[in-house]
Amino acid sequence: MSTVFDEQPDLGEPDLPSMDLEDRHALRRVAGLSTELQDISEVEYRALRLERVVLIGVWTEGSLASAENSLRELRRLAETAGSEVLEGLIQRRSRVDAATYVGSGKARELADIVAAAGADTVICDGELTPSQLRRLESVVQVKVIDRTALILDIFAQHARSREGKSQVELAQLQYMLPRLRGWGESLSRQAGGRVAGGGGIGTRGPGETKIETDRRRIRTRISKLRGEISGFKTGREVQRGQRRRNAVPSVVIAGYTNAGKSSLLNALTGAGVLVEDALFATLDPTVRRAETPAGRPFTLTDTVGFVRHLPHQLVDAFRSTLEEAAEADLVLHVVDGSDADPQAQLAAVRGVLAEVGAGNVPELVVINKIDEADPMTLKALQLRERGAVTVSAKTGEGLGELRAAIEQALPERDRLVRVSVPYSRGDLVARAHAAGEVTRLEHGPDGTLLEARVPPELAAELERLPALGTADSELAEHLAEGLVSDPPGAIP
Repeated sequence: MSTVFDEQPDLGEPDLPSMDLEDRHALRRVAGLSTELQDISEVEYRALRLERVVLIGVWTEGSLASAENSLRELRRLAETAGSEVLEGLIQRRSRVDAATYVGSGKARELADIVAAAGADTVICDGELTPSQLRRLESVVQVKVIDRTALILDIFAQHARSREGKSQVELAQLQYMLPRLRGWGESLSRQAGGRVAGGGGIGTRGPGETKIETDRRRIRTRISKLRGEISGFKTGREVQRGQRRRNAVPSVVIAGYTNAGKSSLLNALTGAGVLVEDALFATLDPTVRRAETPAGRPFTLTDTVGFVRHLPHQLVDAFRSTLEEAAEADLVLHVVDGSDADPQAQLAAVRGVLAEVGAGNVPELVVINKIDEADPMTLKALQLRERGAVTVSAKTGEGLGELRAAIEQALPERDRLVRVSVPYSRGDLVARAHAAGEVTRLEHGPDGTLLEARVPPELAAELERLPALGTADSELAEHLAEGLVSDPPGAIP
Protein backbone atom coordinates (compact mmCIF):
# COMPACT_ATOMS: atom_id res chain seq x y z
CA MET A 1 0.00 0.00 0.00
CA SER A 2 1.12 3.55 -0.50
CA THR A 3 0.14 6.92 0.87
CA VAL A 4 -1.52 8.97 -1.84
CA PHE A 5 -1.67 12.34 -0.14
CA ASP A 6 2.13 12.62 -0.26
CA GLU A 7 3.60 13.72 -3.58
CA GLN A 8 4.29 10.67 -5.76
CA PRO A 9 5.93 10.51 -9.19
CA ASP A 10 3.67 9.67 -12.12
CA LEU A 11 4.60 6.09 -12.97
CA GLY A 12 2.46 6.09 -16.12
CA GLU A 13 0.35 3.12 -17.10
CA PRO A 14 1.01 0.08 -14.89
CA ASP A 15 2.23 -3.07 -16.57
CA LEU A 16 -0.04 -5.29 -14.51
CA PRO A 17 1.07 -8.75 -15.69
CA SER A 18 4.70 -7.98 -14.83
CA MET A 19 4.31 -5.96 -11.63
CA ASP A 20 7.44 -5.55 -9.59
CA LEU A 21 7.27 -7.78 -6.55
CA GLU A 22 8.22 -4.84 -4.35
CA ASP A 23 5.33 -2.74 -5.68
CA ARG A 24 2.97 -5.70 -5.45
CA HIS A 25 3.76 -6.15 -1.77
CA ALA A 26 3.81 -2.45 -0.89
CA LEU A 27 1.11 -0.37 0.71
CA ARG A 28 1.42 3.21 -0.52
CA ARG A 29 0.43 5.58 2.24
CA VAL A 30 -2.15 8.32 1.52
CA ALA A 31 -2.82 10.61 4.47
CA GLY A 32 -5.91 10.67 6.51
CA LEU A 33 -9.57 9.96 7.04
CA SER A 34 -11.73 8.80 9.95
CA THR A 35 -15.16 7.46 10.99
CA GLU A 36 -16.78 6.42 14.26
CA LEU A 37 -17.98 2.82 14.67
CA GLN A 38 -21.26 2.38 16.47
CA ASP A 39 -22.28 -1.07 17.63
CA ILE A 40 -25.73 -1.72 16.24
CA SER A 41 -27.76 -4.77 15.44
CA GLU A 42 -29.01 -4.22 11.88
CA VAL A 43 -27.69 -2.58 8.76
CA GLU A 44 -31.11 -1.04 8.12
CA TYR A 45 -30.70 1.16 11.20
CA ARG A 46 -27.01 1.96 10.77
CA ALA A 47 -26.43 5.72 10.85
CA LEU A 48 -23.04 6.51 9.37
CA ARG A 49 -21.22 8.67 11.90
CA LEU A 50 -17.92 9.32 10.21
CA GLU A 51 -15.35 10.78 12.58
CA ARG A 52 -11.90 9.16 12.40
CA VAL A 53 -11.27 7.20 9.22
CA VAL A 54 -8.59 5.43 7.20
CA LEU A 55 -9.02 5.33 3.42
CA ILE A 56 -7.99 2.36 1.31
CA GLY A 57 -8.00 2.06 -2.49
CA VAL A 58 -6.94 -0.60 -4.97
CA TRP A 59 -5.01 0.58 -8.04
CA THR A 60 -5.74 -1.88 -10.85
CA GLU A 61 -5.56 0.28 -14.00
CA GLY A 62 -4.54 3.69 -15.25
CA SER A 63 -1.70 5.78 -13.88
CA LEU A 64 -0.68 6.29 -10.28
CA ALA A 65 -1.72 9.94 -10.62
CA SER A 66 -5.31 8.96 -11.49
CA ALA A 67 -5.44 6.50 -8.58
CA GLU A 68 -4.21 9.19 -6.20
CA ASN A 69 -6.74 11.71 -7.56
CA SER A 70 -9.51 9.21 -6.91
CA LEU A 71 -8.38 8.77 -3.31
CA ARG A 72 -8.06 12.52 -2.81
CA GLU A 73 -11.64 12.85 -4.02
CA LEU A 74 -12.63 10.16 -1.51
CA ARG A 75 -10.97 12.27 1.18
CA ARG A 76 -13.10 15.28 0.19
CA LEU A 77 -16.20 13.09 0.26
CA ALA A 78 -15.36 11.85 3.75
CA GLU A 79 -14.65 15.38 4.98
CA THR A 80 -17.96 16.54 3.49
CA ALA A 81 -19.65 13.80 5.52
CA GLY A 82 -18.05 15.25 8.67
CA SER A 83 -15.07 12.98 9.25
CA GLU A 84 -11.41 13.49 10.09
CA VAL A 85 -9.06 11.73 7.70
CA LEU A 86 -6.12 10.04 9.38
CA GLU A 87 -4.55 7.91 6.66
CA GLY A 88 -4.94 7.15 2.96
CA LEU A 89 -3.51 3.96 1.46
CA ILE A 90 -3.28 2.46 -2.02
CA GLN A 91 -2.78 -1.23 -2.81
CA ARG A 92 -1.49 -2.05 -6.27
CA ARG A 93 -3.05 -5.23 -7.65
CA SER A 94 -3.98 -6.71 -11.00
CA ARG A 95 -7.59 -7.02 -9.76
CA VAL A 96 -9.57 -6.50 -6.58
CA ASP A 97 -9.42 -9.42 -4.15
CA ALA A 98 -12.73 -11.27 -4.22
CA ALA A 99 -12.62 -12.07 -0.51
CA THR A 100 -11.32 -9.01 1.35
CA TYR A 101 -10.90 -6.35 -1.40
CA VAL A 102 -7.16 -5.91 -0.62
CA GLY A 103 -6.06 -9.48 0.07
CA SER A 104 -5.74 -11.29 3.42
CA GLY A 105 -2.17 -10.19 4.13
CA LYS A 106 -2.84 -6.55 3.38
CA ALA A 107 -6.07 -6.71 5.37
CA ARG A 108 -4.05 -7.70 8.47
CA GLU A 109 -1.55 -4.94 7.73
CA LEU A 110 -4.45 -2.51 7.39
CA ALA A 111 -5.77 -3.66 10.78
CA ASP A 112 -2.41 -2.74 12.38
CA ILE A 113 -2.49 0.72 10.74
CA VAL A 114 -6.08 1.29 11.93
CA ALA A 115 -5.15 0.33 15.49
CA ALA A 116 -2.01 2.53 15.46
CA ALA A 117 -3.89 5.54 14.08
CA GLY A 118 -6.80 5.15 16.49
CA ALA A 119 -9.33 5.04 13.64
CA ASP A 120 -12.79 3.61 14.02
CA THR A 121 -13.81 3.25 10.37
CA VAL A 122 -12.25 2.14 7.10
CA ILE A 123 -13.60 3.58 3.82
CA CYS A 124 -12.86 1.66 0.62
CA ASP A 125 -12.57 3.50 -2.70
CA GLY A 126 -14.97 1.21 -4.55
CA GLU A 127 -18.22 -0.68 -4.06
CA LEU A 128 -17.78 -3.78 -1.91
CA THR A 129 -19.89 -6.89 -2.16
CA PRO A 130 -21.68 -7.95 1.04
CA SER A 131 -19.19 -10.80 1.55
CA GLN A 132 -16.16 -8.52 1.03
CA LEU A 133 -17.53 -6.06 3.56
CA ARG A 134 -18.14 -8.79 6.17
CA ARG A 135 -14.73 -10.41 5.78
CA LEU A 136 -12.74 -7.19 5.77
CA GLU A 137 -14.66 -5.94 8.80
CA SER A 138 -13.90 -9.17 10.67
CA VAL A 139 -10.17 -8.62 10.06
CA VAL A 140 -9.81 -4.90 10.82
CA GLN A 141 -12.32 -5.04 13.72
CA VAL A 142 -13.83 -1.63 12.96
CA LYS A 143 -16.69 -0.53 10.76
CA VAL A 144 -15.99 -0.82 7.02
CA ILE A 145 -17.98 1.14 4.45
CA ASP A 146 -17.48 1.66 0.75
CA ARG A 147 -17.60 4.67 -1.56
CA THR A 148 -21.26 4.08 -2.38
CA ALA A 149 -22.38 4.11 1.26
CA LEU A 150 -20.36 7.29 1.84
CA ILE A 151 -21.98 9.13 -1.08
CA LEU A 152 -25.44 7.96 0.01
CA ASP A 153 -24.75 9.32 3.50
CA ILE A 154 -23.76 12.72 2.08
CA PHE A 155 -26.93 12.83 -0.03
CA ALA A 156 -29.00 11.99 3.06
CA GLN A 157 -27.42 14.91 4.94
CA HIS A 158 -28.05 17.41 2.12
CA ALA A 159 -31.55 16.43 0.97
CA ARG A 160 -34.04 19.18 1.84
CA SER A 161 -37.15 18.83 -0.32
CA ARG A 162 -39.68 16.03 0.02
CA GLU A 163 -38.71 14.67 -3.39
CA GLY A 164 -34.99 14.77 -2.57
CA LYS A 165 -35.51 12.91 0.70
CA SER A 166 -37.63 10.27 -1.03
CA GLN A 167 -35.01 9.76 -3.75
CA VAL A 168 -32.18 9.40 -1.23
CA GLU A 169 -34.18 7.00 0.94
CA LEU A 170 -34.97 4.87 -2.11
CA ALA A 171 -31.28 4.71 -3.06
CA GLN A 172 -30.26 3.80 0.50
CA LEU A 173 -32.84 1.02 0.77
CA GLN A 174 -31.81 -0.44 -2.60
CA TYR A 175 -28.20 -0.44 -1.40
CA MET A 176 -29.01 -1.94 2.02
CA LEU A 177 -31.36 -4.71 0.87
CA PRO A 178 -28.70 -7.22 -0.26
CA ARG A 179 -26.45 -6.23 2.67
CA LEU A 180 -28.88 -6.92 5.51
CA ARG A 181 -27.37 -9.15 8.14
CA GLY A 182 -28.08 -9.97 11.74
CA TRP A 183 -26.04 -10.31 14.88
CA GLY A 184 -26.99 -12.59 17.77
CA GLU A 185 -30.68 -12.45 18.53
CA SER A 186 -31.65 -10.64 15.36
CA LEU A 187 -31.72 -14.07 13.69
CA SER A 188 -34.02 -15.61 16.32
CA ARG A 189 -37.44 -16.86 15.22
CA GLN A 190 -40.46 -14.69 15.79
CA ALA A 191 -42.57 -17.71 16.63
CA GLY A 192 -42.21 -21.45 16.69
CA GLY A 193 -43.61 -24.44 18.51
CA ARG A 194 -44.94 -23.43 21.93
CA VAL A 195 -43.08 -20.13 21.79
CA ALA A 196 -46.01 -18.54 19.99
CA GLY A 197 -47.48 -17.54 23.35
CA GLY A 198 -50.48 -19.83 23.27
CA GLY A 199 -51.75 -18.52 19.92
CA GLY A 200 -53.33 -21.85 19.13
CA ILE A 201 -53.91 -23.52 15.77
CA GLY A 202 -52.32 -21.73 12.83
CA THR A 203 -49.76 -19.83 14.90
CA ARG A 204 -47.22 -22.60 15.49
CA GLY A 205 -44.32 -23.32 13.15
CA PRO A 206 -40.86 -22.11 12.30
CA GLY A 207 -42.08 -18.53 11.86
CA GLU A 208 -40.22 -15.79 10.02
CA THR A 209 -36.72 -14.66 10.91
CA LYS A 210 -36.18 -11.04 11.86
CA ILE A 211 -33.99 -10.49 8.82
CA GLU A 212 -36.71 -11.84 6.52
CA THR A 213 -39.18 -9.46 8.12
CA ASP A 214 -36.80 -6.56 7.51
CA ARG A 215 -36.37 -7.53 3.85
CA ARG A 216 -40.13 -7.65 3.37
CA ARG A 217 -40.59 -4.25 5.04
CA ILE A 218 -37.84 -2.71 2.91
CA ARG A 219 -39.35 -4.05 -0.33
CA THR A 220 -42.73 -2.61 0.67
CA ARG A 221 -41.16 0.75 1.44
CA ILE A 222 -39.24 0.74 -1.88
CA SER A 223 -42.49 0.16 -3.77
CA LYS A 224 -44.16 3.06 -1.94
CA LEU A 225 -41.23 5.42 -2.58
CA ARG A 226 -41.22 4.61 -6.29
CA GLY A 227 -44.88 5.56 -6.44
CA GLU A 228 -44.19 8.89 -4.70
CA ILE A 229 -41.28 9.71 -7.02
CA SER A 230 -43.40 8.86 -10.05
CA GLY A 231 -45.92 11.46 -8.85
CA PHE A 232 -43.19 14.11 -8.63
CA LYS A 233 -42.14 13.24 -12.18
CA THR A 234 -45.68 13.83 -13.43
CA GLY A 235 -45.68 17.32 -11.92
CA ARG A 236 -42.41 18.20 -13.65
CA GLU A 237 -43.75 16.93 -16.98
CA VAL A 238 -46.75 19.26 -16.63
CA GLN A 239 -44.42 22.21 -15.99
CA ARG A 240 -42.27 21.28 -19.00
CA GLY A 241 -45.40 21.06 -21.14
CA GLN A 242 -46.42 24.58 -20.10
CA ARG A 243 -42.97 25.91 -21.03
CA ARG A 244 -43.16 24.19 -24.42
CA ARG A 245 -46.59 25.72 -25.09
CA ASN A 246 -45.12 29.12 -24.38
CA ALA A 247 -42.20 28.32 -26.71
CA VAL A 248 -39.64 28.83 -23.91
CA PRO A 249 -36.38 26.91 -24.53
CA SER A 250 -34.95 24.89 -21.66
CA VAL A 251 -31.26 24.97 -20.66
CA VAL A 252 -29.91 22.55 -18.04
CA ILE A 253 -26.69 23.09 -16.08
CA ALA A 254 -24.94 19.76 -15.58
CA GLY A 255 -21.47 18.95 -14.35
CA TYR A 256 -19.21 17.46 -11.74
CA THR A 257 -19.94 18.12 -8.09
CA ASN A 258 -18.41 21.38 -6.82
CA ALA A 259 -17.66 22.56 -10.38
CA GLY A 260 -19.50 25.83 -9.70
CA LYS A 261 -22.93 25.10 -11.23
CA SER A 262 -24.92 26.94 -8.58
CA SER A 263 -22.50 29.88 -8.69
CA LEU A 264 -23.00 30.06 -12.45
CA LEU A 265 -26.79 29.95 -12.05
CA ASN A 266 -26.60 32.84 -9.59
CA ALA A 267 -24.28 34.82 -11.88
CA LEU A 268 -26.59 34.41 -14.90
CA THR A 269 -29.95 34.89 -13.16
CA GLY A 270 -29.36 36.37 -9.69
CA ALA A 271 -31.18 33.32 -8.30
CA GLY A 272 -29.63 33.45 -4.83
CA VAL A 273 -29.18 29.66 -4.69
CA LEU A 274 -27.01 28.24 -1.89
CA VAL A 275 -23.35 28.23 -2.90
CA GLU A 276 -20.97 26.21 -0.74
CA ASP A 277 -17.45 24.86 -1.22
CA ALA A 278 -18.59 21.30 -0.55
CA LEU A 279 -19.46 18.22 -2.56
CA PHE A 280 -23.15 17.72 -3.36
CA ALA A 281 -24.28 21.02 -1.82
CA THR A 282 -27.15 21.04 -4.36
CA LEU A 283 -29.51 18.06 -4.58
CA ASP A 284 -32.85 19.66 -5.44
CA PRO A 285 -33.16 21.05 -8.99
CA THR A 286 -33.70 24.82 -9.20
CA VAL A 287 -35.39 26.41 -12.24
CA ARG A 288 -34.94 30.11 -12.97
CA ARG A 289 -35.84 32.40 -15.87
CA ALA A 290 -33.05 34.04 -17.89
CA GLU A 291 -32.70 36.02 -21.11
CA THR A 292 -30.27 36.07 -23.99
CA PRO A 293 -28.58 39.36 -24.98
CA ALA A 294 -31.34 39.82 -27.61
CA GLY A 295 -34.02 39.44 -24.95
CA ARG A 296 -35.13 35.90 -25.79
CA PRO A 297 -36.34 34.18 -22.58
CA PHE A 298 -35.24 30.69 -21.57
CA THR A 299 -35.29 28.58 -18.41
CA LEU A 300 -32.07 27.64 -16.62
CA THR A 301 -32.12 24.52 -14.41
CA ASP A 302 -29.46 23.65 -11.84
CA THR A 303 -29.13 19.88 -11.27
CA VAL A 304 -27.42 17.53 -8.84
CA GLY A 305 -23.68 17.17 -9.33
CA PHE A 306 -22.02 14.02 -10.60
CA VAL A 307 -18.94 12.19 -9.37
CA ARG A 308 -16.72 9.32 -10.50
CA HIS A 309 -18.41 5.96 -9.96
CA LEU A 310 -21.74 7.57 -9.08
CA PRO A 311 -23.70 4.73 -7.40
CA HIS A 312 -26.19 3.16 -9.76
CA GLN A 313 -28.75 3.25 -6.94
CA LEU A 314 -28.55 7.04 -7.01
CA VAL A 315 -28.84 7.22 -10.79
CA ASP A 316 -31.93 5.02 -10.56
CA ALA A 317 -33.48 7.02 -7.70
CA PHE A 318 -32.69 10.42 -9.22
CA ARG A 319 -33.60 9.34 -12.76
CA SER A 320 -36.80 11.41 -12.83
CA THR A 321 -34.77 14.50 -11.84
CA LEU A 322 -31.88 13.77 -14.19
CA GLU A 323 -34.32 13.27 -17.07
CA GLU A 324 -34.76 17.05 -16.97
CA ALA A 325 -31.52 17.09 -18.97
CA ALA A 326 -32.91 14.63 -21.53
CA GLU A 327 -35.86 16.98 -22.18
CA ALA A 328 -33.69 20.10 -22.45
CA ASP A 329 -32.85 22.04 -25.60
CA LEU A 330 -29.27 22.62 -24.43
CA VAL A 331 -26.95 21.25 -21.72
CA LEU A 332 -24.42 23.63 -20.18
CA HIS A 333 -21.70 21.18 -19.18
CA VAL A 334 -19.75 22.94 -16.44
CA VAL A 335 -16.23 21.67 -15.69
CA ASP A 336 -13.84 22.87 -13.00
CA GLY A 337 -10.85 24.32 -14.87
CA SER A 338 -8.78 24.29 -11.66
CA ASP A 339 -9.21 20.54 -11.10
CA ALA A 340 -6.19 18.27 -11.44
CA ASP A 341 -7.98 16.09 -14.02
CA PRO A 342 -10.85 18.01 -15.68
CA GLN A 343 -11.01 15.54 -18.57
CA ALA A 344 -11.99 12.78 -16.13
CA GLN A 345 -14.78 15.03 -14.85
CA LEU A 346 -16.11 15.50 -18.38
CA ALA A 347 -16.04 11.75 -19.04
CA ALA A 348 -17.85 10.92 -15.77
CA VAL A 349 -20.64 13.42 -16.42
CA ARG A 350 -21.12 12.38 -20.04
CA GLY A 351 -21.41 8.76 -18.93
CA VAL A 352 -24.29 9.56 -16.57
CA LEU A 353 -26.01 11.82 -19.12
CA ALA A 354 -25.90 9.00 -21.67
CA GLU A 355 -27.36 6.62 -19.08
CA VAL A 356 -30.44 8.84 -18.55
CA GLY A 357 -31.00 9.41 -22.28
CA ALA A 358 -29.44 12.88 -22.54
CA GLY A 359 -26.40 11.85 -24.56
CA ASN A 360 -27.74 13.39 -27.79
CA VAL A 361 -28.84 16.74 -26.35
CA PRO A 362 -26.74 19.65 -27.73
CA GLU A 363 -23.90 20.41 -25.32
CA LEU A 364 -22.01 23.62 -24.58
CA VAL A 365 -18.90 23.04 -22.44
CA VAL A 366 -18.30 25.81 -19.88
CA ILE A 367 -14.86 25.85 -18.24
CA ASN A 368 -15.37 27.51 -14.87
CA LYS A 369 -12.94 28.82 -12.22
CA ILE A 370 -10.47 30.15 -14.79
CA ASP A 371 -9.26 32.62 -12.16
CA GLU A 372 -7.82 29.63 -10.24
CA ALA A 373 -6.89 27.38 -13.17
CA ASP A 374 -3.37 26.54 -14.32
CA PRO A 375 -2.86 28.22 -17.75
CA MET A 376 -1.30 25.09 -19.29
CA THR A 377 -4.15 22.86 -18.07
CA LEU A 378 -6.66 25.41 -19.33
CA LYS A 379 -5.03 25.56 -22.76
CA ALA A 380 -4.95 21.77 -23.09
CA LEU A 381 -8.63 21.56 -22.14
CA GLN A 382 -9.59 24.20 -24.71
CA LEU A 383 -7.72 22.29 -27.42
CA ARG A 384 -9.64 19.11 -26.54
CA GLU A 385 -13.03 20.79 -26.20
CA ARG A 386 -13.45 22.95 -29.30
CA GLY A 387 -16.05 25.67 -28.86
CA ALA A 388 -15.83 25.64 -25.06
CA VAL A 389 -16.48 28.92 -23.23
CA THR A 390 -14.18 29.97 -20.37
CA VAL A 391 -15.72 31.84 -17.45
CA SER A 392 -15.30 32.67 -13.79
CA ALA A 393 -18.63 32.70 -11.99
CA LYS A 394 -16.82 34.24 -9.03
CA THR A 395 -15.36 37.28 -10.83
CA GLY A 396 -17.85 37.51 -13.72
CA GLU A 397 -15.18 37.11 -16.38
CA GLY A 398 -16.50 35.59 -19.62
CA LEU A 399 -20.20 35.74 -18.68
CA GLY A 400 -20.99 38.00 -21.65
CA GLU A 401 -19.41 35.52 -24.06
CA LEU A 402 -21.34 32.69 -22.37
CA ARG A 403 -24.70 34.46 -22.84
CA ALA A 404 -23.90 35.04 -26.50
CA ALA A 405 -22.91 31.38 -26.93
CA ILE A 406 -26.17 30.24 -25.30
CA GLU A 407 -28.18 32.46 -27.66
CA GLN A 408 -26.39 30.98 -30.68
CA ALA A 409 -26.80 27.39 -29.45
CA LEU A 410 -30.52 27.60 -28.63
CA PRO A 411 -32.82 26.07 -31.25
CA GLU A 412 -34.90 28.36 -33.42
CA ARG A 413 -38.25 29.35 -32.05
CA ASP A 414 -41.24 27.16 -33.01
CA ARG A 415 -43.44 28.92 -35.53
CA LEU A 416 -47.22 29.21 -35.52
CA VAL A 417 -48.77 27.97 -38.78
CA ARG A 418 -52.38 27.87 -40.01
CA VAL A 419 -52.66 25.77 -43.18
CA SER A 420 -55.05 23.46 -44.95
CA VAL A 421 -53.42 20.05 -45.36
CA PRO A 422 -54.79 17.89 -48.21
CA TYR A 423 -56.19 14.57 -47.05
CA SER A 424 -53.50 12.86 -49.14
CA ARG A 425 -50.81 14.41 -46.85
CA GLY A 426 -51.93 13.03 -43.54
CA ASP A 427 -48.26 12.36 -42.76
CA LEU A 428 -47.74 16.11 -42.26
CA VAL A 429 -50.51 16.22 -39.67
CA ALA A 430 -48.92 13.26 -37.87
CA ARG A 431 -45.52 15.01 -37.88
CA ALA A 432 -47.12 18.17 -36.47
CA HIS A 433 -48.50 16.09 -33.58
CA ALA A 434 -45.14 14.38 -32.99
CA ALA A 435 -42.77 17.35 -33.36
CA GLY A 436 -44.92 20.29 -32.27
CA GLU A 437 -48.09 21.26 -30.50
CA VAL A 438 -51.39 21.15 -32.38
CA THR A 439 -53.78 23.78 -31.06
CA ARG A 440 -56.64 23.28 -33.58
CA LEU A 441 -57.61 20.57 -36.02
CA GLU A 442 -60.67 20.95 -38.31
CA HIS A 443 -61.83 18.84 -41.21
CA GLY A 444 -62.94 21.09 -44.10
CA PRO A 445 -64.11 20.38 -47.65
CA ASP A 446 -60.62 20.65 -49.18
CA GLY A 447 -58.57 19.07 -46.41
CA THR A 448 -57.62 19.29 -42.75
CA LEU A 449 -57.28 22.79 -41.36
CA LEU A 450 -54.27 22.69 -39.05
CA GLU A 451 -53.20 25.29 -36.50
CA ALA A 452 -50.01 24.35 -34.68
CA ARG A 453 -46.65 25.45 -33.29
CA VAL A 454 -44.01 23.43 -35.09
CA PRO A 455 -40.23 23.54 -35.64
CA PRO A 456 -39.01 25.89 -38.39
CA GLU A 457 -38.17 23.12 -40.87
CA LEU A 458 -41.65 21.57 -40.61
CA ALA A 459 -43.25 25.04 -40.75
CA ALA A 460 -41.44 25.74 -44.03
CA GLU A 461 -42.71 22.46 -45.49
CA LEU A 462 -46.29 23.15 -44.39
CA GLU A 463 -46.22 26.67 -45.79
CA ARG A 464 -45.32 25.30 -49.24
CA LEU A 465 -48.76 23.66 -49.44
CA PRO A 466 -51.34 25.10 -51.91
CA ALA A 467 -53.26 28.18 -50.84
CA LEU A 468 -56.38 27.72 -48.70
CA GLY A 469 -59.73 27.36 -50.38
CA THR A 470 -62.48 29.97 -49.82
CA ALA A 471 -64.30 27.99 -47.14
CA ASP A 472 -61.05 27.12 -45.37
CA SER A 473 -59.89 30.75 -45.49
CA GLU A 474 -63.05 31.91 -43.74
CA LEU A 475 -62.72 29.19 -41.12
CA ALA A 476 -59.05 30.08 -40.59
CA GLU A 477 -59.97 33.72 -40.01
CA HIS A 478 -62.57 32.71 -37.43
CA LEU A 479 -60.03 30.48 -35.71
CA ALA A 480 -57.46 33.27 -35.63
CA GLU A 481 -60.02 35.60 -34.05
CA GLY A 482 -61.07 32.93 -31.55
CA LEU A 483 -64.67 32.89 -32.87
CA VAL A 484 -64.75 29.13 -33.50
CA SER A 485 -64.39 26.95 -30.44
CA ASP A 486 -65.19 23.31 -31.07
CA PRO A 487 -67.27 22.71 -34.21
CA PRO A 488 -68.63 19.21 -34.86
CA GLY A 489 -65.80 16.81 -35.61
CA ALA A 490 -63.17 19.00 -33.97
CA ILE A 491 -60.40 17.44 -32.00
CA PRO A 492 -59.62 19.68 -29.02
